[in-house]
Amino acid sequence: MTADDSFGRLDDDDYPAYTMGRAAEMLGTTQGFLRAIGEARLITPLRSAGGHRRYSRYQLRIAARARELVDQGTPVEAACRIVILEDQLEEAQRVNAEYRHASGSADQAAAAAAA
Repeated sequence: MTADDSFGRLDDDDYPAYTMGRAAEMLGTTQGFLRAIGEARLITPLRSAGGHRRYSRYQLRIAARARELVDQGTPVEAACRIVILEDQLEEAQRVNAEYRHASGSADQAAAAAAA
């Protein structure tokens, strides 16, 4: 990968740019917490060629939400499940909104054709 390729990925939310140490520092948590949410399968970090965990910005947002819940007293496993369900709900709402928009456009086209 060239430097130009790397710069092109700076805006990519899924690019695994952060080491475990840097990710823990950014979240204000421990590396053990990141391992725990990985074991709970909330996030699966990619591995560098040397086998080191690498995290994306998207994964850091998910981890930050889990940390919020844990800080409020929720057990790690439960926090991970809550975050997974929240993510699934958000995706379902997005898909439903797209269907409603597409359906509304089709209804408008049918009404215009009938007029």
